[in-house]
Amino acid sequence: MGHWWYRNIVEPGKLPLLLALASFVLTFLVTRVITRLIRAGRGPFRNIASGGVHLHHVVPGVVLMVAGGFIALAGGRQGFGAGLAAVLFGIGVGLVLDEFALILHLDDVYWSEEGTKSVEIVILTIALVGLILAGFLPFGVNELSPAETQDRFQVVRTVAVNFLFAVIALVKGKGRLAVIGVFIPFVALFGAVRLARPNSPWARRFYRNRPKARARATVRAYRHDRRWSALRRRAEHVIGGFPSR
Repeated sequence: MGHWWYRNIVEPGKLPLLLALASFVLTFLVTRVITRLIRAGRGPFRNIASGGVHLHHVVPGVVLMVAGGFIALAGGRQGFGAGLAAVLFGIGVGLVLDEFALILHLDDVYWSEEGTKSVEIVILTIALVGLILAGFLPFGVNELSPAETQDRFQVVRTVAVNFLFAVIALVKGKGRLAVIGVFIPFVALFGAVRLARPNSPWARRFYRNRPKARARATVRAYRHDRRWSALRRRAEHVIGGFPSR
């Protein structure tokens, strides 16, 4: 385990990325717990206001992201400074993305249905950063044996093919399948070969003169949403809290 850790995390310089991801996930979870307690009126936590203005936690999040970014630029990829910058940046990203919906709508939609967009973007970010962190790429690892080089490039080829399918799935309006498909072979292929969603760039380009394909895409999207949207929203509500009615 120690050899794997050094070869795949420490030697390629991925330790700061791991620290940033861990602090990001932990910050998001702690923030959601605290905001739920504030909402329920429990515990010692209260909203912070200055001059009658509610200070959202996206504000310190931006400050920490800026501080972590500049510290990272001033230092290298190794040592205490790199670790500190990664932790500060990860905490800042956790605070900012927890209120992504507020930034998107320019309104306090934290406890509304629109606020679940923050949970979606956090899950997608964790998935993408996890992909980068877990990628067994040969770059940054010294003195690879021929067998290690072959194994790693096979992984690179597999990821590249999956990424191509993921891009097609994304253009077809299937973002979640695209992200999952980068990790799991053939999931993105499943999204790439099926009909595009009716409002996707693919449908606007290729179904413009195909009314039957547009109609089939609309019906299939409706059936899919009716079957899975409620379950997806419930999972998001469990993670981020149920919206106010």
